[in-house]
Amino acid sequence: MFLRGILFLLGITLTVIGLTNIILYLNLLVNGYTFLEYVNFIIRRFECLSLIIGILLIYLSIYRRKKWNIFMIYC
Repeated sequence: MFLRGILFLLGITLTVIGLTNIILYLNLLVNGYTFLEYVNFIIRRFECLSLIIGILLIYLSIYRRKKWNIFMIYC
């Protein structure tokens, strides 16, 4: 249960960091980037990919099966 809480908080933190950076990088559109160039830039930045990692961690912390608890005890 403690591990699930830590994963959930870490997931929220990474999601907030990723979403904040994606919003901040929207200024590139004002500087003349096209939307495809913007998306190409976003998918190559780790700060923005942390949004996907964070959502995955939140999902795993909420919907993880009970049989994985045995594996997580040994890690």
